[in-house]
Amino acid sequence: MLATRSRSATRLIASRLFSGSAAPKNASKPPRPIDDSTSALDYKTAQRARPPPLPAMDLPRSRTAEEAVTNILYNTPPPSLQPFKKHILNCLVQNEPGVLSRVSGILAGRGFNIDSLVVCRTEIRDLSRMSIVISGQDGVVEQARRQLEDLVPVWAVLDYTDTRVITRELLLVKVSILGPEYLEDQLVGGPSHEPRRGQHPIAGQPEHASKMEQETVLAHNFERGAHPENQASAPPQEPTNPQPLTPSEALRNKHQHLHSISVLANQFGAKIVDVSENSVIVELTAKTNRVIAFLSLLKPFGILESARTGLMAMPRTPIARSPEDSDDIADDSGPVDASLLPPG
Repeated sequence: MLATRSRSATRLIASRLFSGSAAPKNASKPPRPIDDSTSALDYKTAQRARPPPLPAMDLPRSRTAEEAVTNILYNTPPPSLQPFKKHILNCLVQNEPGVLSRVSGILAGRGFNIDSLVVCRTEIRDLSRMSIVISGQDGVVEQARRQLEDLVPVWAVLDYTDTRVITRELLLVKVSILGPEYLEDQLVGGPSHEPRRGQHPIAGQPEHASKMEQETVLAHNFERGAHPENQASAPPQEPTNPQPLTPSEALRNKHQHLHSISVLANQFGAKIVDVSENSVIVELTAKTNRVIAFLSLLKPFGILESARTGLMAMPRTPIARSPEDSDDIADDSGPVDASLLPPG
């Protein structure tokens, strides 16, 4: 009896010692590094729920027999009634080679023309962000978004079309300060955008005409001198070789154009980042519509080069409101009293 009790006590002490030396089951483990494309796939498999069904497409009207036969003969399906609109897609992808080609290949396979595409790294070393602007119908774009999200190196794809976002676009434009009449000569002049040598600054004609042209002018003047009645009735002709601008006049024109471009840039919040002898470079960061308006106003001066980065978007952060503010907003959106409106 005593021997049995001693054996059980020995086993209990040994089991306690063994359990105390073993590591706990719920010990903290270091996070797995996300250095491969399968990390995004594991995240989507574990975290993302089943997506909702696709938005319903508007069905076309019922067709007649003639329309049905025409459709069968020409194999032309009825077009969708949904309008085309601009969509902004924000893709969070793994920072590795080949992701951009796979994303653009998916969109090209569905027939989308990418209006703009901006790719940049984020504050996370292994994560990049893509801002894609495309035009299409809601249902087709949603199908493309889900197909992009199914790619292995893609973490998530968000559609910012109906979201309050901040959009910006960067523009660099090189503008001539010589005037629009110099634009053609500057474009042919070379990388420095200097006017072509040997050309007249205004008319674009050689300063020294060829021998054949000089003889033709002399013969024409001789004929006009032989018939003074024709010379009196003939309309006045412009000089074939107008005088070029003096250095003072050219300097004055440059100063006036540079001042006008500077004033226009200040009105749009842009700034001049480079000034050369014949042109300036202006930088503007604004919305797409503002960038287009700024380019249209700079066009009369003569645009030599322009570069745009494309659209970048970031959603606004909502501001928390108190219940009183919510009630005020609800009261303001109520029906309008007709007695308070002006007559008519």
